[in-house]
Amino acid sequence: MRPAGAWLYVMLALACAGAAQARSAAETMDILMWNREPVGGPFELIDQTGKVRSDRDFRGRLMLVYFGFTYCPDLCPTDLMAIGQALEQLGPDADAVQPVFITLDPERDTAEHLAEYVPLFHPRLLGLTGSPDAIGAASDAYKVYFAKIAIGKDGVDYTIDHTSFIYLMDADGKYLGFFPPGTSAERIVEIIRPRLATPTR
Repeated sequence: MRPAGAWLYVMLALACAGAAQARSAAETMDILMWNREPVGGPFELIDQTGKVRSDRDFRGRLMLVYFGFTYCPDLCPTDLMAIGQALEQLGPDADAVQPVFITLDPERDTAEHLAEYVPLFHPRLLGLTGSPDAIGAASDAYKVYFAKIAIGKDGVDYTIDHTSFIYLMDADGKYLGFFPPGTSAERIVEIIRPRLATPTR
């Protein structure tokens, strides 16, 4: 699920983001590519209806997990649109896949705001928010880099710098791999559909 043409893009993205991380871009890439360390793990966050949700709620289904923020101008909506289109292309098989969007901007991305945002991409897309500590724990588990970057001289407005991968998790919540930024819906379906043709457990 990691097309060869995407390696340079991914490495550049990690290199830019990794400058502020203790872990190097190469080390992070090694982990994501070859499972050198566990990727993913338990989380307990709040969905767009205000309900507490955990990773355990989705056992028995594949998960597509994406970290971003709703004020993202281009990359996040593009990737979320690809997820939504992939689910449409899967047809009834999409019921065996749970798409999850975890915000990296809980200050602005409240449950109420997510309730307006996530249906724009797919009715089954689940938006999750929570405390900064809970978001930080989830991002650490998935090896996600993010940082709040002030915009303007007053520092009131800001954006979120972050790595952008779509994580594929199996029916037991274990990491299968990732889709690089900009992966097409067709490519996502190509990877997912064979996994739905065999028992998930």
